[in-house]
Amino acid sequence: MFLPKEDKFFNLFDKQAENLVRAAEYYRKLVDEGNFSPENVRKMHEFEHYGDELTHTTINLLNETFITPFDREDILALANRMDDIMDNIYLLTNRFSLYKISKPTLYSKKMAVTIEQTTKALRHTLAALRNKKHMKETQEYCVEINRLENEGDVLRDEAISDLFTNEKDPIMVIKQKELYEIAETTTDFCEHVANLVESILVKNN
Repeated sequence: MFLPKEDKFFNLFDKQAENLVRAAEYYRKLVDEGNFSPENVRKMHEFEHYGDELTHTTINLLNETFITPFDREDILALANRMDDIMDNIYLLTNRFSLYKISKPTLYSKKMAVTIEQTTKALRHTLAALRNKKHMKETQEYCVEINRLENEGDVLRDEAISDLFTNEKDPIMVIKQKELYEIAETTTDFCEHVANLVESILVKNN
């Protein structure tokens, strides 16, 4: 175990990871149903707002804590990077509503599944911060997150290629291209967090 007894940071990271999974699950559901009503966007905003609260709580705790479980800069970076993921999931939901897209493409549905799978793998990765004995398992999840991020890259490229080939409405091309790119960036952000967790574990091994 890490030496400091302060485990509030780990609890906050666990809550943030769980919030990301719940948001990603909800986003996939909205994409599957094509239902981006104002009420559903508000529900996603609640996930985003709760994520902000957790980030602010982490920062406040960091300012009040003399001895931290690992480097203060890494704690701050971890909290902020997870917040970036949540912001992107909300951004996707809001864009679908703003652009009035009620029939998400097959690629958007596939990318929603990838985002959900990546956040679930990330939840396992973050849980390992409590105990370095799970380092091998953590590395396996990090490899899985890297695979899913690559999958997101491939889906984005295939989606944009299909868009330019088959979509005749230039405005729809602009809208869909942006949605594909935001979705892919979301998996990028997940990989950034996984890389940060690996770095923290290596430094504290």
